[in-house]
Amino acid sequence: MNYLLGAFKPACNVLISFNDGKNRKQVPFKKENGQMVTVPLFQSQENIAGKITVEPMQGKKIDHNGIKVELLGQIEMYFDRGNFYDFTSLVRELDVPGEIYERKTYAFEFSTVEMPYETYNGVNVRLRYVLKVTINRGYAGSIIEYQDFVVRNYSPPPEINNSIKMEVGIEDCLHIEFEYNKSKYHLKDVIIGKIYFLLVRIKIKNMDLEIRRRESTGSGTNTHVETETLAKFELMDGAPVRGESIPIRLFLSPYELTPTHRNINNKFSVKYFLNLVLVDEEDRRYFKQQEITMYRLEEEAS
Repeated sequence: MNYLLGAFKPACNVLISFNDGKNRKQVPFKKENGQMVTVPLFQSQENIAGKITVEPMQGKKIDHNGIKVELLGQIEMYFDRGNFYDFTSLVRELDVPGEIYERKTYAFEFSTVEMPYETYNGVNVRLRYVLKVTINRGYAGSIIEYQDFVVRNYSPPPEINNSIKMEVGIEDCLHIEFEYNKSKYHLKDVIIGKIYFLLVRIKIKNMDLEIRRRESTGSGTNTHVETETLAKFELMDGAPVRGESIPIRLFLSPYELTPTHRNINNKFSVKYFLNLVLVDEEDRRYFKQQEITMYRLEEEAS
């Protein structure tokens, strides 16, 4: 019986480490099984280098048909789970076919790696970067080890950042004008604005401002859209009067936002909206939605 149990033990341990792992910033990362771990943070055009250690179990040798490491950028749709679309795929051969009797370490390096998209974990899609080590053993079954890492890319402030001004109304009942100070916000920004009541003939009970994220995956008839309300901010409680002005000041830093993602590899998009909600005394709801652009500011790299 012990012999049978031993047959299912791994033939070796595989350890993947990064050269600058101790000094590089680590960020939380949610694995497939829901477990939270910390992994290194990179950005596009960086070198990704490190060491891979293969250590056979005591008294065992490993016959192999070659060892390689791959750097993969992958998109996985949750309605097509298990099928990864590789948009980045680089490979380094580490060893020719042979045998390993004792611990052996291989150095690897991928130089100035193009990683155009950010790591993203959404409702219906995830985008990940991973190092994949394969010890090819033919009929004996290959040994595969993965190491995730996170990519974030930073943007300078936009040169043009127009304010948003809009009017919304119900004929002869309600006419309001709202203004947000800009249309593009970084992830730690503050939304500043005003709401003017030009005509009020219905009894408004309260007014909220919501931040919504809309994730679109797939295309055509196979499009899936998920909308999440990330934040709800009460602007007013009670009836406004004509000529009244309500200030808006909403800090974005407490919320888990990502940059806006537009048509990433023709697979998915992530957009953000400010949604103004008015509720009257009969619990009728009036909405006005406006898209905003989110970006990751370079100063946030610290």
